[in-house]
Amino acid sequence: MGDVLSQNEIDNLLNALTSGELDADEIKNNKEKPVKNYDFARPSKFSKEHLRTMEIIFEHYGRLLSTNLPIFLRKNIQVEVMNSEAVTYMEFSNSLSNPVLLGVVDFSPLEGNIIVEMASNLGFAMVDRMLGGEGEPLDKIRDFSEIELLLIERVMTSCVDLLREPWENVLDVHPRLERIETNSQFAQIISPSEMIAIVTVNIKIGDVEGLMNVCLPFITLEPVMDKLNTKFWYSSQKEKAGENYSETVEGLISHAKIPVTAVLGNSTITVADFSQLQVGDIVRLDTKVDQELDVFVGDIKKFQALPGASGKDYAVRVTQIIREEQ
Repeated sequence: MGDVLSQNEIDNLLNALTSGELDADEIKNNKEKPVKNYDFARPSKFSKEHLRTMEIIFEHYGRLLSTNLPIFLRKNIQVEVMNSEAVTYMEFSNSLSNPVLLGVVDFSPLEGNIIVEMASNLGFAMVDRMLGGEGEPLDKIRDFSEIELLLIERVMTSCVDLLREPWENVLDVHPRLERIETNSQFAQIISPSEMIAIVTVNIKIGDVEGLMNVCLPFITLEPVMDKLNTKFWYSSQKEKAGENYSETVEGLISHAKIPVTAVLGNSTITVADFSQLQVGDIVRLDTKVDQELDVFVGDIKKFQALPGASGKDYAVRVTQIIREEQ
């Protein structure tokens, strides 16, 4: 039940409505805003915009994986980003089962580490494929041997190195695989109550399918959180894409090999004379010694030049550039 107004308060309210100081419709529409409960044990540090931007980054990462992993496994690889979510590190670690493949990655220049968790069946399939098998996982999960971990480390190191390109629009990172843990208890990189973003990627190696989770702690990404929005990411990508495209085209053109031909002159002789030509014979051309020669780039007449020598080699000196309109 609402508060009861005194007669004096009622008179003041009526006077305010009469004078126009208060608007009855405005009072009627002025509803109280709902209060949202805030969980201090699980603060919301990653917005939907942050998570969506990370999905875009890892979609790029997935394309790199699908083109680079076949180098090691010699098999078709399909990669798809499933989803992203914000949870506490405790929830992530409690969901892991042993044995597990956890790659602890140094994410310099950002402080702290990120974790790349790969499904065990993917690890065994990779080992089987690299040792000449069909890439089939084990029927019964067991601990990884030292040799198997060394083979998996090679693949995971390559996967970690590929993280640099997708993140370059946000920051020039230099990820490095520090170690691989097979027990989740030895990968406590942050406090259990800290918030993390998890990006889940589905990897399919032939007929074997498994998940790879990338764990990104908030304390590691905090310095670049303002850059994790789609507007900034797309604008940076557009600028860099334009620069990279121009540089790439210039680089390809600069290494292209094209034929350049200088035509000394023309002459008409009989087939009989042509068949009897020998070293030392003189063929009279229709050009003079001091006359400019036509120089062709491919099939296009591009330059005028004078004949000469450069050291022991014959050469021409360009005297005129023929423009397209000429």
